[in-house]
Amino acid sequence: MSARSARNLNPSLPPADAFDAPRLLKLLHRHGGREYVATLYFGAEVKGEYRLTARGERVRAQGPSGTISELDAEGFTSLFGRYHFAQVQPSGVLTDLGPLFG
Repeated sequence: MSARSARNLNPSLPPADAFDAPRLLKLLHRHGGREYVATLYFGAEVKGEYRLTARGERVRAQGPSGTISELDAEGFTSLFGRYHFAQVQPSGVLTDLGPLFG
């Protein structure tokens, strides 16, 4: 059964292309300094758009309200562990030059 078929059977699932918090952390750290925009889901419910950037061991998360949180990996996983992120795309914003050289 495909992920799309499973989603049709259980509409409370996030989109098939969604990242869980640990997988998103790996992506952010791999591209440290590059901001990503992602839609946050709780099950199938959209919770808003987030802007996320990893710099060193910290992750900067800005939610739809504009509130910015600076979290370590444990804090990020604790806060977002029950959520999924979909439509994850680079925003084009670089917070340092790391992405240009790595």
